[in-house]
Amino acid sequence: MMNTDIILPIYIYLIFVFALSIYAYVKRKKVNQFTDYFIGNRTMGGFLLAMTLAATYISASSFIGGPGAAYKYGLGWVLLSMIQVPTVLLSLGILGKKFAILARKYNAITLSDMLYAHYKNKMIVWFASIALVVAFIGAMTVQFVGGARLLQSSVGIPYRVGLLIFGIGTVIYTAFGGFRASILNDAFQGLVMIIGSILLLTAIIYAGGGITTIIDRLKEIDPALLTPQGPNDFMDFPFMASFWVLVCFGVVGLPHTAVRCMAYKNSKAVHQGIIIGTIVVTIIMLTMHLSGALGRAIIDDLTVPDLIIPTLIIHVLPPLAAGIFLAAPLAAIMSTINAQLLQVSSVIIKDLYLSIKPNTKYSDKMLTRISISITFIFGGLLILAAKNPPDMIIWLNLLAFGGLEAVFLWPLILGLYWKNANATGAFCSMFAGATSYALLAAYNIKIYSFHPIVPSLIIGLVVFIIANMFGNTGKNYALDSTQN
Repeated sequence: MMNTDIILPIYIYLIFVFALSIYAYVKRKKVNQFTDYFIGNRTMGGFLLAMTLAATYISASSFIGGPGAAYKYGLGWVLLSMIQVPTVLLSLGILGKKFAILARKYNAITLSDMLYAHYKNKMIVWFASIALVVAFIGAMTVQFVGGARLLQSSVGIPYRVGLLIFGIGTVIYTAFGGFRASILNDAFQGLVMIIGSILLLTAIIYAGGGITTIIDRLKEIDPALLTPQGPNDFMDFPFMASFWVLVCFGVVGLPHTAVRCMAYKNSKAVHQGIIIGTIVVTIIMLTMHLSGALGRAIIDDLTVPDLIIPTLIIHVLPPLAAGIFLAAPLAAIMSTINAQLLQVSSVIIKDLYLSIKPNTKYSDKMLTRISISITFIFGGLLILAAKNPPDMIIWLNLLAFGGLEAVFLWPLILGLYWKNANATGAFCSMFAGATSYALLAAYNIKIYSFHPIVPSLIIGLVVFIIANMFGNTGKNYALDSTQN
């Protein structure tokens, strides 16, 4: 049955989100609309930079899938999740000033712009663009599934109805608001996530009778839930090392993370972003995964682990408060979809469509309208793809993350810091990384029990170094950046 006390706060929240999108639409500058639509004319301060990086990275996996895994595997998964704490530090520390300076110099809007600026190779741009679109299909499908499940279990509506409501609403606000709306919403949604996650954990501990009682209950259910390895020693060293690569170090190579590093205002924003972003990620990761693990002491009969957080919200909070705090995971999911949809739209229009017709002139206004149309079309396809969801979305999300990292990590980092990196090495690395990852994942091949991302990145690095010997080294933008 539909609970109106829960629905009302969610409606109010969504109205506020749409209001921010309308504000961004009205404020969009009449000049450089295309640049403003995708990167906000590079005006982010430190707080906005921190919140958008955190909100973009913290997705359905962090609020739905991750806590679901903690529910299934226990406190060991909570410990494992904290590997993600340095993600903002690594992203801004490795990319940081150099990336932003070069993005301005080359007027780059997408990650492919940055790759072309250094490697001067259209094949790299095409391969990178196609790989990004394919991987984002899986990554964004996960987000749509998470949003639909959230509405299904909390509001009491059928999954596919929730999918339509959530999907259509998110696509509309993304299409019209653009990057500026994304940043404003990320700041608001980040605050909602922090407050909601802390209060939910507090309510779970209270409902469970305190930490001691909850721990005793978990021990009764399965003593392995209290061990670092989890049931059946699931989290061994190869798994933990693979997880660190997937959700920490490798995040530097994620396109929707990298593009945020093009759009901040100045060096002060970077320093503030690192500090604030790390604090935000730490709080949300700890509270949400701990909520999933401790929640098993309260609800021990879920067949779909991904439902634990929305179920707990309904179970431990009054209806009105539950509706307010359901906005936290909803915010996380919408922020990630917004960033990824904009990234796909920019790649399709700028890196693929305009490269086919380089001599055709379009106004910024026309390009923005085309981009909005692409966002609507792609969003509709993703809603169709999410009709039949898996039981645990975290594995699909990690699979998509790994594919992006296998393609982009080395060409991006080595292009910035290795003065001899050339197009031959970069393209061969991207192809080898993507191919090896696809084959290892498709056939479930685990070399020494490692996730496919580990051998794929090793193969990609080795191939880059070897193939680089056979290409011509051009002018390197890492050196160019020192002149600005």
